[in-house]
Amino acid sequence: MGIDPDFKKNRQKVSTHSNHDVWGPVESPAKLGIHGTVVAVDWDICNADGSCISVCPVTLFEWNDTPGNPISEKKSDPAREDTCIFCMACVNVCPVQAIKVTAP
Repeated sequence: MGIDPDFKKNRQKVSTHSNHDVWGPVESPAKLGIHGTVVAVDWDICNADGSCISVCPVTLFEWNDTPGNPISEKKSDPAREDTCIFCMACVNVCPVQAIKVTAP
């Protein structure tokens, strides 16, 4: 079970982080929501594998500390989602299917 493909319909924007939207619910540290819109990462299932960070040709992702989260204490953050070239490499390598890329 990966990221909800209809998260924009099923969730509400609750805040912003590093110039991208955060889609709730957020109840830190256990529930952290989905970060990003064009490149969305479900922080509730991201396990900090890091393959998305290493495969991205435009260095879109960066690590974000999430202390106390039961799955991992860091998450892949789509900090520069506006630089996405829609190659889908991150989607293809994510072992937990936590990433959804949607062209604007």
